[in-house]
Amino acid sequence: MDTTVVAELTGNIATVGYGLAAIGPAIGVGIVVGKTIESVARQPELQGRLQTLMFLGIAFTEALAFIGIATYFIFTN
Repeated sequence: MDTTVVAELTGNIATVGYGLAAIGPAIGVGIVVGKTIESVARQPELQGRLQTLMFLGIAFTEALAFIGIATYFIFTN
């Protein structure tokens, strides 16, 4: 008695990949903002410079999310 079970997986794994790729930037933005709040609490006179650096850090971190979504659209054809 030979029983062979074949499971078929249909769909696109890129959707799951983008979901996982969005986790990294979310954690990164949380860390950047949290550390900026800590820094401003320690030295309030540097708030302007720290805020500028925070926004720059957020932009670079969010670039990872944009790369992830671009990859999703490229590979879904």
